[in-house]
Amino acid sequence: MNDQIGTFYGIGVGPGDPELLTLKAVRIINKVDVIFAASSIKNNYSLAVDIAKLHISESADIRMLPFQMSNNENEKEVLWRENAERIMAELEKGRDAAFLTLGDLLTYSTYGYLVRAIKKKNPLIHIESVPGIPSYLAAASRLNLPLVEGDESLLITSGARGGKELRKYSKCVENVVLLKTYKHIEDINKALSEAGLIENSRGISRCGREDEEIFEDVRALEKRKPDYWSLIIAKRKI
Repeated sequence: MNDQIGTFYGIGVGPGDPELLTLKAVRIINKVDVIFAASSIKNNYSLAVDIAKLHISESADIRMLPFQMSNNENEKEVLWRENAERIMAELEKGRDAAFLTLGDLLTYSTYGYLVRAIKKKNPLIHIESVPGIPSYLAAASRLNLPLVEGDESLLITSGARGGKELRKYSKCVENVVLLKTYKHIEDINKALSEAGLIENSRGISRCGREDEEIFEDVRALEKRKPDYWSLIIAKRKI
């Protein structure tokens, strides 16, 4: 094993538009020895790589790490550990490696789990996190919609389990970002109505991609096929 351990870089590639990668992200992508990205256990496709491909050399060593969308914590833990070991195998050869992830790498991201697993195995490995533009910031820009003004507050939460989290905090905030709205949109909309936010809610799907869709009325999301890359911005006043 090489005495010199490589550096592990986490790279947020932004929400979908290749031009939204930071200059730092592009520089590191082009200097590392190997690039990792998450894929399904069913295929080798990575949207993060697809977004960044404009900036990746054709000769780059790209490797997919299989992850599973599961509610079984033990199954997920095994994959995090196994994939962390794959990354560490390269770092311990003295090679620098990057892990590409959608949006910002520290906002609802697989990257955080990998970092914990790597630190647990070898706390001496140098890790550098390069932030990316989160999907909700890109969405607000596309909608020309300020997220917060004056002394307003902002709640960023997950809609993966419906309107549960929104119901907890909606009375305390003026603005809400709901990510992962693809599974339980009916309950999310019900919670938005209960909070008096439904009329000032806007939805966006696949922000920055060629097939982007904007929804001025989020109730329309109930009539379409669920899309993992959808989010909602809700405000008490516009």
